[in-house]
Amino acid sequence: MRSPNRTIRPWRRTSLVRDSSLVWLAGGIVGVSFGAVSVAGGLPVWVPVVMSLVVYAGSAQFSAVGVLLAGGGPLAAAATGLLLNTRTAAFGLAVADLLGPGRVTRLLGAHLVTDETVAFALAQPDLARRRAAFWVSGLGLFAVWNAGVLAGALAGTALGDTGRYGLDAAFPAVLAALVLPALRSDRGVRRAALLGAAIALAVTPAAPAGLPVLLALAALVTLPAVRR
Repeated sequence: MRSPNRTIRPWRRTSLVRDSSLVWLAGGIVGVSFGAVSVAGGLPVWVPVVMSLVVYAGSAQFSAVGVLLAGGGPLAAAATGLLLNTRTAAFGLAVADLLGPGRVTRLLGAHLVTDETVAFALAQPDLARRRAAFWVSGLGLFAVWNAGVLAGALAGTALGDTGRYGLDAAFPAVLAALVLPALRSDRGVRRAALLGAAIALAVTPAAPAGLPVLLALAALVTLPAVRR
């Protein structure tokens, strides 16, 4: 009797690459925008490139560069990015069992934790597929994001005003597409999502950028323990 793994695994890898491709495409587009905006604002090419390799946090990178271009110092830019990226601590706990053994593997996996990779991984039906989805989407997105940033930085001002293309809407649209299946199938997830959205909207007028997202995570307390 043939082992079912021999027929399922190739299909799984192919389907994960196919499903991740939309996230990669969005990542590349936004990466081009980030690189172009940074260089067009007056930063040298190496700044967005190195930041994307070392920091690798889209929204935090945009905010940090915005602070720098507005005249703020490196410490203020770093503090802004750190505040926005605090949410990944909760994401890291959610995918801790997907990273695998070994310090090097876990360190690399922690670097790949983003909104998109976590949402894509947790949407999978079982642990093995969640682990594969995390690494496939995470490594692919990291490569495409950095390639896009480099291309945008080298293009510089040639792209003009990237905001008029609506590139900043690519990531939110993809993330919404990833979470919709979970929202349709789980009433508890829908309740937590609605509560989180209400919290974020309520505090947005008074809270600094990034803080409403962090406060919205309080809605997670309404979810039962994750079933494994």
